[in-house]
Amino acid sequence: MAKALRYYYDLMSQPSRALYIFLEKTKIPYERCLVNLGKGEHLTDEFKAINRFQKVPAIVDKGFPLAESVAIIRYLSREYKFPDHWYPAETEKRARIDEYLEWQHHNTRAVCAIYFQYMWLRPRMMGAKVNPERAEEHKAKMESCLDFIEQEYLGGGSKYLTGNDITVADLMAACEIEQPKMAGFDPCAGRPNLTAWMARVRDETNPYYDEAHKLVYKITPNSVPKPKL
Repeated sequence: MAKALRYYYDLMSQPSRALYIFLEKTKIPYERCLVNLGKGEHLTDEFKAINRFQKVPAIVDKGFPLAESVAIIRYLSREYKFPDHWYPAETEKRARIDEYLEWQHHNTRAVCAIYFQYMWLRPRMMGAKVNPERAEEHKAKMESCLDFIEQEYLGGGSKYLTGNDITVADLMAACEIEQPKMAGFDPCAGRPNLTAWMARVRDETNPYYDEAHKLVYKITPNSVPKPKL
């Protein structure tokens, strides 16, 4: 019997990895539909019929197409049952998670992705040259964001970003913070709270966390510490 939910993804995509881990951990039945970004499969007319934005991740559930990872998580919370800690029904707990999910668009997601794209992706895909001054500007913004997470989100003694239970906010954040490792940047260096939190997220969600990050670990230079698989 065909699964009702089809998941379109590429594990080079940070939110794709987060949703992959989430779907595996919650045991929501789904069909894997790989979209190879490197081959431009997201730009085809066939995929545009699934996601008009032509990006991953995306889902089609019982004939209903939906894009954008945060929108997908909220949709799944209404349509499927899974352990409440991931996205609690209690108003204040959910609001605190939503606060991070909205904040991260212009912070964690933006600064980590821009650094990765400028330092690793654009030089390899388009032959673009790295301007050292511009690189330092992108790095400084990313460092500032990571320091904020270290101090404000993780400096109060909580195990996870919004409390002592892992949530979708932790998955989204961890997968974004893994991305600049491929460009030779160690986000955990000098950040003990972030280091311990990343390890907790990985331990709590394995083996799916390592499955999702297999390519990330392969690309990451030896100068950046890698988890033992």
